[in-house]
Amino acid sequence: MPKFSAPIITISAIYPGASPNEVENSVTKEIENAISSMENVDKITASSYESLSVIVIELRTEANIDLALQDAQRKVNAILSNLPDDVKTPSLGKFSFDDLPIINLGISAKMNATDLYDLVTQRIQPNLAKIPGVAQTNIVGGEEREIRINVNKNKLQAYRLSLPQLVQLIQTSNIDFPTGKIISDEEQILIRLAGKYKTLEEIKNLVVASTPQGGPVYLKDVAEVQDTKKEVKLINRIDLLNSIGLSIQKQSDANAVAVSELVHKELAKLEHLYSNIDLKFTIARDSTEYTLDAADAVIHDLILAIILVAAIMLLFLHSIRNSIIVMVAIPLSLIATFIGMSLFGFTLNLMSLLGLSLVVGILVDDAIVVIENIYRHMEMGKNKIQAAYDGVKEIGFTVTSITMVIVVVFLPIALTTGIISNIMRQFSIVIVIATLLSLLVSFTMVPFLYSRFGKLARLTIKTLFGRFVLLFEETLDRFIYWVQNVLRWSFKNRFITLCIATLLFLDLLA
Repeated sequence: MPKFSAPIITISAIYPGASPNEVENSVTKEIENAISSMENVDKITASSYESLSVIVIELRTEANIDLALQDAQRKVNAILSNLPDDVKTPSLGKFSFDDLPIINLGISAKMNATDLYDLVTQRIQPNLAKIPGVAQTNIVGGEEREIRINVNKNKLQAYRLSLPQLVQLIQTSNIDFPTGKIISDEEQILIRLAGKYKTLEEIKNLVVASTPQGGPVYLKDVAEVQDTKKEVKLINRIDLLNSIGLSIQKQSDANAVAVSELVHKELAKLEHLYSNIDLKFTIARDSTEYTLDAADAVIHDLILAIILVAAIMLLFLHSIRNSIIVMVAIPLSLIATFIGMSLFGFTLNLMSLLGLSLVVGILVDDAIVVIENIYRHMEMGKNKIQAAYDGVKEIGFTVTSITMVIVVVFLPIALTTGIISNIMRQFSIVIVIATLLSLLVSFTMVPFLYSRFGKLARLTIKTLFGRFVLLFEETLDRFIYWVQNVLRWSFKNRFITLCIATLLFLDLLA
């Protein structure tokens, strides 16, 4: 999608352990009162949940989202002292399509679930995060390893220990910090105390107290130490099988298609590297596929339009040269459109490609009208140069009016404001640029080429092509004569025609 930000600001604050009523009175209302004086606010929606406050600010379309975000940040900072001490610093953000992941995938392998989670967090996720253009990777689901300590209250009291004391002992024994340095004439060596737990036995054998006789009391004497997994709150499945989900977000200025290609290459390398555990990545969603499909559709439409235009020109103007001249007008207009897109700072996204796909059929309209009128002047006995000049001069106003009808339809869309305008602006401007350029090509390149290479074709039944075109024109004349008869009958029987039209309209509605 084109890069734009919706005029929406979100404020979230975490108040651990608080009830929804307490969150509303102590946090939500304080923040609401602070931001109520903001400018260009259209609507404020506040929600209070257990341990969480969420406020959504909807701004007017003319508001500057970045300045509004800064204003909201200042107002929230001013009331931080009024919030309870346990409330974490509120976080502010703005809604943007760039924050949506471009790829969602699932990871599975023939190994223990907790070991797979460690592999993803320690190996796979860092490898994907370092890819150029990747902004963030988020894990969904999985079974994370957890060391659980179940304390025996009676044993803890027997050794005259409190639970806070035990927690502090465990935390202070699991540290890694510098203790000093050794300096010699040649070098300086830093010394660190490595006190992190490495095995489960080290945790169990942690000395937490001493007996009256002076003997050590270990953690395993007062608690049960288990190597287990955290409680699963999010579940990710692939084909009904549990897996680990991974979402990948791109940087705001990165090309989504290029990032997706790099991610796919890295996934293939990782699958090959960990083939011994049958590591598999399953792409659940890749948003760049739609962009690539849109680009392919533009190419297919372009090829189809050129073929159809060439066929129509052959049938009606009876000349391969005329068909080639019209076919040249399409790529000329499209290539020049890319120049206009570059000047406006547009990118190849779904909306601009949709505009290119739609405009392919419009690009040939002006060229066909001009070349048909030039051909008519050549049939009147004029030479190529005079026919090209007179043909364009005679039909110029009509061709311009045809083009301006399309321009006045799509140009106002680009001049509006709001979210819809942000999405549709590139679509409408691309159509306007391409249409105006097709008008320029029909007034310049088409008569120039025709004045040099145009030729008046004479059909005879002696050639296969001549017999086919003459048969086509004969069939077309019969069709035109039949339509004329239908029109004559309709004007003579107006009441019956009106009834038939009404019935068809009602049948369409049904």
